[in-house]
Amino acid sequence: MLKVIVVDDEPLARRGMLVRLADFPELEIVAECSNGEEAVAAIREHQPDAVFLDVEMPGLDGFGVLNQLQQQQIDLPYVVFVTAYDHYALSAFEVQALDYVLKPVEKERLAAAVSKLTKNFAAKDHQRHKGQLAAVVAQLTGEKTDQILQRLDQSQPVMNERFPEAISIKDSGEITRVPVSAIDWVDAAGDYMCIHTRDGQTHILRRTMKELEQELDPKLFVRVHRSAIVNVNTIAKLQMLANGEHQLMLTNGQAVKVSRSYKDRVKMVFNS
Repeated sequence: MLKVIVVDDEPLARRGMLVRLADFPELEIVAECSNGEEAVAAIREHQPDAVFLDVEMPGLDGFGVLNQLQQQQIDLPYVVFVTAYDHYALSAFEVQALDYVLKPVEKERLAAAVSKLTKNFAAKDHQRHKGQLAAVVAQLTGEKTDQILQRLDQSQPVMNERFPEAISIKDSGEITRVPVSAIDWVDAAGDYMCIHTRDGQTHILRRTMKELEQELDPKLFVRVHRSAIVNVNTIAKLQMLANGEHQLMLTNGQAVKVSRSYKDRVKMVFNS
């Protein structure tokens, strides 16, 4: 529901507006004010989403209310001016009022103003949520907020796919960070993974093949067997053996068997 304040120095007009606005379940009246000073105080206290604001009031008029809010650095709600005089219309829109309704207020005209209010609030609220989401994602990823907002505006995934640049491996009280780009291939040995790197070393990692596969960028690594993953940049060629099976030859001379269930994945590497 949108929180609303009604401001009018005429009790009968104010009461009439309250009765009419009660027909709109999306609105919640949080205060009614009989003059501009009360309006400023109520807006500061309740922080409403919208104000139905009379223009001509003794002392502080409707435009004076907006001026006071700006001087006190109070967030401006949406403003719908309500007055018996149409010559205020231009001034109302110059101060960025959402709408301008003439007295006596007609039911259809008020409904149009409320519809405009709810649509604008929904758009503003959506934008606010996008900003909050972008701020959270930026904090998590270190990416710039405006880049995240641009993806949201283009209905693209909010987060770019990010994979770790290195894998931490614990061994004998030490933790070694192995750069992912240095991994040639991985094979399973029981409950352990053997990570073979470009410098000829083999690191032992206690993790399942499925867990490791999810951490590796599928653009750079391909599962070739239920117990083997290969860095696509290390693949030299695909060979068909005499028994009809396939194997990969890596640039380091290592041969890695390709199982039938993963053969199509491997062929996609050569077709890309």
